[in-house]
Amino acid sequence: MIDDQRFEIQSAFDLLPHVVGCSWATIWFRLNKIKKPTREEFREKVTEYFKMLDPLVNVYPRDKKFEEIINYLKKRNAVELEKISGGKNPEVEKRYDRYVDYG
Repeated sequence: MIDDQRFEIQSAFDLLPHVVGCSWATIWFRLNKIKKPTREEFREKVTEYFKMLDPLVNVYPRDKKFEEIINYLKKRNAVELEKISGGKNPEVEKRYDRYVDYG
């Protein structure tokens, strides 16, 4: 598979953890009046909401022509989840800092 065939998926995975995961997590903490969650608690909540996007990983038909992109989706999803939980997604870490600093 050439890079331009997965560009859109790469872009989505670059944005989804902090745009969806962090946004939903932040709202959850705010509504529960938790102003200073630990980094681990924040990462866990982001991971929880990011996992809700799992059905998108399985959106393409099980067809030979989609095999490569499906494999890429599954691998990239697993990598992103690991980065979030391991504190290696800089955007998620930035959003945590912003939340605890400005709530």
